[in-house]
Amino acid sequence: MSEKVIVIYSGGMDSFTVLHKAIEDGKSPMALSFDYGQRHKKEVEYAARVCAELGVPHKIVDISAINSLVGGSALTDDIAVPEGHYEEPSMKQTVVPNRNMILLSMAVGYAVSENATKVYYGAHSGDHAIYPDCRPEFVKKMNDVCAIANYEAVEIVTPYLTVSKTAILTDGLRMGLDYGKTWTCYNGREKACGKCGACQERLEAFSENHKTDPLAYEDGAFN
Repeated sequence: MSEKVIVIYSGGMDSFTVLHKAIEDGKSPMALSFDYGQRHKKEVEYAARVCAELGVPHKIVDISAINSLVGGSALTDDIAVPEGHYEEPSMKQTVVPNRNMILLSMAVGYAVSENATKVYYGAHSGDHAIYPDCRPEFVKKMNDVCAIANYEAVEIVTPYLTVSKTAILTDGLRMGLDYGKTWTCYNGREKACGKCGACQERLEAFSENHKTDPLAYEDGAFN
């Protein structure tokens, strides 16, 4: 019987690739998505559709109440989503305080209750500039904690921790994945804006792979 693992699955490019990576590696994934009040909550709808297609067990958990404690992010509060690349200081406005520690803690608890041995999440090197909870030192410390936090040790697995989104897309294209089934834009409108850091990094990854993004973008997004 294949090893059971939990995949934190937002519905975006990175977690979509991680989910398929776990499947390719012969694991038996259970997907876990969180509604934390993010304005781009439609990513969770994308996640649900993919899991239904794959027959992957999928749990969506509403934790939006945490916003009374961890506000101040452009992703959850009434603050305009900044435009520009992730490397720009303005993108720090998209940091949700302690988000990944919170999500990983719940995912590890879920793993223990389901007798799963690992929790996968899609941190990568492009996140390191502004997201402290996507950096290698954070993952190492979380792994240390998760080895002793329960009677059963759970490993945090980050297949793409040291590579770029371009490399993630390259691996996904190798697996034949359809990225039209993912949502990346921080603005949860009908079409992707093409201007926020998430969109720009996504478009850069497609350009560097010499591919066209199948996602629809707003008129004038690239002006």
